[in-house]
Amino acid sequence: MLSFIIPAYNEEAWIGRSISAIRDAMKSVGGAHEIIVAADSCTDNTVSIAQQHGARVIQVACHQISAARNAGAKEARGETLFFIDADTLVNASVIQSALRSLQEGAIGGGCIPQFQGKIPLWWRVVYPILVAGIRLLHLPGGSFLFCSRKAFDAIGGFSEAHYAAEDALFAMNLKRRGRLVVLPDRVTTSGRSLRAHSMWSILRVLTRLAFRGPNAFRDRRGLDLWYNPTRENPK
Repeated sequence: MLSFIIPAYNEEAWIGRSISAIRDAMKSVGGAHEIIVAADSCTDNTVSIAQQHGARVIQVACHQISAARNAGAKEARGETLFFIDADTLVNASVIQSALRSLQEGAIGGGCIPQFQGKIPLWWRVVYPILVAGIRLLHLPGGSFLFCSRKAFDAIGGFSEAHYAAEDALFAMNLKRRGRLVVLPDRVTTSGRSLRAHSMWSILRVLTRLAFRGPNAFRDRRGLDLWYNPTRENPK
């Protein structure tokens, strides 16, 4: 069985689309699967919409993406775990590529997202540089990650000591255990944070990560990008 785990904080605008994308993709992929939404401190209609779309919902109150992901993984029954951001749309191709890489001996991996909607010019300039860095370092972002249950348990899941960059740390820990892949396929993820936050606020966060690594994010200070997000209707 494949387990798709979606951490969600007030994602009523996207959660239905995210679940539907997984359902549609699995019609082509085939096989048993489950979708678990880890609803973290939601005050909107995320829970009811997720349930209407057939997902299994667990509710947590930690307001931390790594803890929400771990809570979802704890409830998962599958031997292959996919971690999908609530504002991300997967497709059959990327799931098939992930499964093929596991069959060929990879321990896990992820992919590089393409962004939905109008994207600022500065990001279109920076994006190819980031893509090159991701492929060089083999450290995919958190919008789409996957691994075996065995590998997840071996590294202890996502670090709950970190409030951001937990995905980078997760990938680094997996790499110590085996081969990690960055798939050529892409998922589509929301570009809302790029539209809502200034170039400088986003670059400050990326600079912190580049110079100090994941340990720069052991508290929520300065992390409005994730913990005080702007919500918008998907376009």
